[in-house]
Amino acid sequence: MKEEQKTETRVESKNKDNLQKQELISFVIPCYRSEKTIEKVVEEIIQTVRQRKEYDYEIITVNDCSPDGVYEILKKLAAHNPRIKVINFAKNMGKHAAVLAGYAVVKGDYVVDLDDDYQCPVYDLWKLLEPVRNDECDYATAKYHQKRQSAFKNWGSNLNLHMSEIMLEKPKGLRFENFSVMKRFVCKEIIHYKHPYPYLEGLVLRVTRRVITVPMEERNRGDDKGSGFTLTKSVALLVNGLTAFSVKPLRVASVLGFLFSACGFIWGVYAVIHKLINPNVPLGYSSIVAILLFSSGLIMLMLGLIGEYIGRIYICINDSPQYVIKETINL
Repeated sequence: MKEEQKTETRVESKNKDNLQKQELISFVIPCYRSEKTIEKVVEEIIQTVRQRKEYDYEIITVNDCSPDGVYEILKKLAAHNPRIKVINFAKNMGKHAAVLAGYAVVKGDYVVDLDDDYQCPVYDLWKLLEPVRNDECDYATAKYHQKRQSAFKNWGSNLNLHMSEIMLEKPKGLRFENFSVMKRFVCKEIIHYKHPYPYLEGLVLRVTRRVITVPMEERNRGDDKGSGFTLTKSVALLVNGLTAFSVKPLRVASVLGFLFSACGFIWGVYAVIHKLINPNVPLGYSSIVAILLFSSGLIMLMLGLIGEYIGRIYICINDSPQYVIKETINL
């Protein structure tokens, strides 16, 4: 009996050691209009992590006040699995705010950010995780050979890429995709940002430049709907990136203002001299009107840009919330 008890004790201690050695992976999924796909995404995560005994998992889902039935599905999933946590927003705050809400409660050694539409190839998780775990980088993101989206949205993504390279001094060709892995310290530094208008690319690059891309294939969406990320949301995200993490637009406005002032002065001197030399030359009504319209339009654009900055400063001073949590499950 004593020998059997000793054997059982050794087995139990071995199991405890194995559990202690397990590293925790936290998955953060912002959810919006994904009632047809979220179950498949969660199930694939569970099956993928179970392939590696050295890892455990938690799944943080954030319902961004979705108008469909995704929240009811999340509640059912959480009721059957305590590793699935749910955050429910009181109002729609946007994808990046939802991701930050998930980051705020993660406990994992590594944090995985992915979408809810089944496009992210979760089976390639280890390709992203290994370089982070081996300290080859602090942040790894997928690099898709072909984006499964419309040509217009591809054009918008490329515009956003080039603008962020210029304004945020992002490394050339680095594209942040919807599937990424980061070290815990990166996540914890990111959540120090408490203001509205979050922009994840800017927040990541503010913490680290040790970012790599890993080639993989993006899947088609798991439903027949288009992306919930509309043109309006894409433009708003671009504006967030340009105004929340860079003053370069203001500097560009200053340079343009100086150049047009210099051109106006030179044109004025030329017009006066030309009139003195040729008194009979008629005044150029059309050219004057064109110049006035163009310059006044440019002035209004610059004033709008300055107003955007001032408005955001005002909202930040008033402590507008980044997100509003209505309720949580398993947290």
